Amino acid sequence: MDAVPSVWRRITRRAVIAAYAGMVIAFLFVIVRFYEPGAGFAYLVTFGAKQNLPQISEFKQLNYFLQNDGAGYDAQYYAQIAMHPSLRDPELRKAIDSLPYRARRILIGWSAYAMGLGRPAWILQAYALQNILAWFALAAVLLRWFPPANWSNVLRWGGTLFCGGMCLSVRHALVDGPSLLLIAIGVWCAERNRAWLATGVLALAGLGKETNLIAGSALAKPEERSWRAAGMLALRGMLIVAPLALWLYYIQRTVGPAIDVGTRNFNAPFLSYITRWRHTLAALQQSNWGNISAQQSFVILIALTTQALFLVFRPRPRETWWRVGVGFALLMIVLGTAVWEGFPGAAVRVLLPMQLAFNVLVPRTRRWLAVLLLGNLSLLCATDFLQPTAGYGYRLNGPAELLVSPDGNESARVTFDRAWFEAERRSDRYWRWARGDAGFVIINPRPQPVIAAMSFYIDGLDRRRANLRRGDRVLWSGMIGEGDARVELTDIELAPGENAFELTTDRLPKELGSADARDLAFALRNLEIRVLRAEDAKQEVRQ
Repeated sequence: MDAVPSVWRRITRRAVIAAYAGMVIAFLFVIVRFYEPGAGFAYLVTFGAKQNLPQISEFKQLNYFLQNDGAGYDAQYYAQIAMHPSLRDPELRKAIDSLPYRARRILIGWSAYAMGLGRPAWILQAYALQNILAWFALAAVLLRWFPPANWSNVLRWGGTLFCGGMCLSVRHALVDGPSLLLIAIGVWCAERNRAWLATGVLALAGLGKETNLIAGSALAKPEERSWRAAGMLALRGMLIVAPLALWLYYIQRTVGPAIDVGTRNFNAPFLSYITRWRHTLAALQQSNWGNISAQQSFVILIALTTQALFLVFRPRPRETWWRVGVGFALLMIVLGTAVWEGFPGAAVRVLLPMQLAFNVLVPRTRRWLAVLLLGNLSLLCATDFLQPTAGYGYRLNGPAELLVSPDGNESARVTFDRAWFEAERRSDRYWRWARGDAGFVIINPRPQPVIAAMSFYIDGLDRRRANLRRGDRVLWSGMIGEGDARVELTDIELAPGENAFELTTDRLPKELGSADARDLAFALRNLEIRVLRAEDAKQEVRQ
């Protein structure tokens, strides 16, 4: 009689383990898509030309992703700080929107600098990779609370690792994912009565992000009400705050006032939260529920609201994760416009610890399943949030030794001027539209010339002539607008440094249509540069 249930339990157990493994493998497949030849994972750090801020000089030698029509994301500042974590380089003041504010979150900058051994190209890669490494480490740590024992744990484990906030942190190389890892380790230590170790971990977490200090509540023990317990808690609290306080003092002395809490980061209770609901519902109504960004915002608001209501109305002060989670639930109600605005907004990643606390604390019974599902609803956004955009709009191939400088600090790359729109992609096709005459630069990091081949397609909305120029020399000329024109050039000599090319047209741009109000002249598709050999090797053959 017991044989059938026993067999069923074994089958279920194996299926659950397979689900865990499948999610890890799925994450690996997703992350691999962010790798770009010649640039590594630097694509995860997005710079925006609309910020109108210069990058520090180290980035002039690096292959990084610049949005010509975008504002970029926060990692564009933290990655630059990682190049000079002492904050003493004067270029940082001009390159960072608010250096005293950004510099407070120095931990990932320090670790990227250490992992990159002080070499700019390696530091950028290390910075971009830290969220990926933190994801895998967190996946292991979460087995403490969600072992592969049942389907409920599959949802809780996967719901934490693939929730909207975690996906956004990984996708944009932000500080929130590594912060959640440190908080989880700190809580684990606290639950095992390793109070001093927990103090050290949470103190370190405070240098990753100042709101991580909320997790210090993990060290409180409401059942211990002696003066000695209160004194020890106060001492540990001071030790948790001390590293950040000392670092703020250093910032004050080095770059200026460090008390800035960030523009519009906080507001009166519920004010920005309610405004966010109003804007989301209005956007959905105007689009007849067809606005994908508003749909994502709606899903995230339901998830965050469910988590906060659960924690507030089901108090468990003796539970370590409840004390941590309710602290972030209270933070949610005072978050300001800057945290809620935009789609999907920053709140979902700022409140990541609340997500984990919720998943740990929801009772493991069937009647709580609906609550558990609602609190993990941002899982529905994972595919979109981890979706790579079109990339750089080019491919650059060739022998590895010809694509990097002799010291390894600079990579071959292509940069596009502001006449180009952002790259777009569908399947194996990638392209950029241009407003009119538009240029691009191929950067050869080698001290000697190299020989390359170039190929691409070019097309327009109407019949027109297009020319590819290099200085005063016309490399190609032809009519476009009647199907893609294929262009192939061989034996192009690329001098050390910048090699400028320009695509010109004889007609004004044309508007694409009512669905796209851009004025477009032509599209450059599937641009590929293949570095063939060094120029000195070519000369030897001629001799």
